[in-house]
Amino acid sequence: MGSTVLSLRIDGELLDRLRRHAARRGMSVQDYVVRTLVRDDFDERFQAAVDETEKFYGVP
Repeated sequence: MGSTVLSLRIDGELLDRLRRHAARRGMSVQDYVVRTLVRDDFDERFQAAVDETEKFYGVP
């Protein structure tokens, strides 16, 4: 899988918060943001799979 550039404009306060969160985990801001997006995407896909399974088995 290749990579693509995504440019974001965010305010200074948010960037500072992202830097602090990333630093606590020993990560760069870029790695922290990417990991967060991947985790959120997984959570959404997992929930969709649970919903479909419940629909299939008729769970209310």
